[in-house]
Amino acid sequence: MSQPANAIRKKPVSLKKVILRLLLYFVVLDVCIITLYPYFAMLCTALKNRAEIFATADQSTILPVNVLWSNFIDIWSRAPMARYLLNSILIAGGSTLIAMLCGIPAAYALARMKFKGQTAFLGFVIVSQMFAPVVLLVGIYQVMQQMGLTDSILGLVFINAAFNQAFTIWLLRGTFMGISAEMEQAATIDGCNRIQSMMKVLLPVAAPGIVTTLIFIFINAWNEYTVALCLISTDTLKPLTVGINTFNGYNMIEWQYLFAASIFAIIPVVILFMSIEKNLVSGLASGGVKG
Repeated sequence: MSQPANAIRKKPVSLKKVILRLLLYFVVLDVCIITLYPYFAMLCTALKNRAEIFATADQSTILPVNVLWSNFIDIWSRAPMARYLLNSILIAGGSTLIAMLCGIPAAYALARMKFKGQTAFLGFVIVSQMFAPVVLLVGIYQVMQQMGLTDSILGLVFINAAFNQAFTIWLLRGTFMGISAEMEQAATIDGCNRIQSMMKVLLPVAAPGIVTTLIFIFINAWNEYTVALCLISTDTLKPLTVGINTFNGYNMIEWQYLFAASIFAIIPVVILFMSIEKNLVSGLASGGVKG
């Protein structure tokens, strides 16, 4: 059967497009390899024994000859890993909760209200992000000492929440400003006050931005090392980032245990991101549908 004369024919793909597509794939593959190779090397080292790690250059290989999965079990008996993990969860979770509880109302006020000194306050928020924790470490230690919060998990919760507060306010303010104010005005006409309109209308629509901010705060608090190293001296109160230094001895570094513990430190953040990513995508989809 002959095709109609007006049948649509597929245009042949040009050689230039094929080359550009292959080049794009090559660049993406290279970026993935460069990004993931350190984690691959970490995993391979965590599965080696001490003899393979300290072998000479001509005898060593990136892949382990004798795979020792027992290294991931031995670290739990050689150090209080469960306690370190719990401390990190408490610090990261507590600081994230405080930063969000304080940051959401502040960002809402900056996005929806006009008050004297608003521009100066926004400038202060930006300037506060320019100071690294190391620069303020002496002052932080003195303040924590006066408050009796040195060598305590609560002190680290407050410090991490404070350092992430400016980022929370700035990011959520942009999210709230991107949402039409008419939606809240419609809720006010229906009988809602300002707090009810924020809770029932604004926050559900701003869910993607809130989830994104939450992820960044949690990861920043989870990875914090310098302040925790200086403030915490009791071994059972150390977070995981500081506690894994147990395998860094004075005479020798136990690389297989150090990397095995580091992998355990990475896993909770990856699981959190993967679980929240689904909610982030669903929040973006539901936010664009008119109910």
